[in-house]
Amino acid sequence: MPDYSQLPKIMVAPNGARRTKKDHPALPISISETAAAAIACQKAGADGLHMHIRGRDDTHTLDPGLYLEALQELEHVLPDFYVQITTEAVGQYSPKEQRDVVEKVMPKAVSISIAEMLSEGNEKEALGFYSWCKEKEISVQHIIYDADDLQRIEKLSLLDGAQATQLLFVLGRYTKNQQSSPDDLDPFYNWVTQQEAKIDWAICAFGQGETDCLLAAHKKGGKVRIGFENSLWNRDGSIAKDNAERVSEYISCLS
Repeated sequence: MPDYSQLPKIMVAPNGARRTKKDHPALPISISETAAAAIACQKAGADGLHMHIRGRDDTHTLDPGLYLEALQELEHVLPDFYVQITTEAVGQYSPKEQRDVVEKVMPKAVSISIAEMLSEGNEKEALGFYSWCKEKEISVQHIIYDADDLQRIEKLSLLDGAQATQLLFVLGRYTKNQQSSPDDLDPFYNWVTQQEAKIDWAICAFGQGETDCLLAAHKKGGKVRIGFENSLWNRDGSIAKDNAERVSEYISCLS
C-alpha cells in the first residue's frame, strides 16, 4: 500500500480534462488506456497517478461509478501505485457536486482547487468537508493558482501543524498556448519558506517549458506532476511519443 500521507515525487497526469486524441493519439481516454499509461509511466520511474476519467462522449466527468471502476482497475494492475482522483470542475460542477463525488468514491487521495471549493462563498461547508476528509484519512492536495489561493489556505487555517499540508502550485493557467517559466515558481516558493507549518508541495507547468520548471522545483526540494494534461513537449521542443517518454526525459535530466 502506498504511503498516502505524503505526495509522490513524480506524479504523472496523463490526460487531464481538456485534451483529446486530436491533440495526441497516445493520450489515454478510456479506463484501460489510462491503466496502460500508468503501467508504462511506473516502469519509466513515476510513483503516482493523477487520474481524470472521461464519460461516454470522451469528455470530462466526475461520475462516481466510473471513478470506482477506474480505481478498481488500477488496484488490480498496479496495487502499490499511488492514485489520486480529481474534483476539477471545468465549469461543469458545483462545489457540492465536487464534494459529493469524494464522499461517494472515498478515494485514498484527491486534488481539490480551493478556489473552486469556495466559489460559492460557503466557507462553513468547505471546512466541514475538509474536516471530514481528514477524519476519513483521505489525503487532500490543495490546488493553488495564485496569491489569492494562498490567502484562502491561510484564512481557513488549512495548514496542518500535525502533518504536512499537501499543495500543488500551478505555474500558469489552462489557457491556449500557455507557456510556463521557472520564474513562475518564485512567489510560491517564497511563501513556503515563510511558513512554520510543514508543506509537502509539488508543481505542474504548461508548454515547452514544463521540464525546466519541474527541474527548478526539484532543486528547491519540491515534487512534480508531469504529463500530457499540461504538456506534450520534451525539453528540446519535440513532441513526446507518450506520457512515459515525458517521465523518462525528466528523470534523465535529473542526473
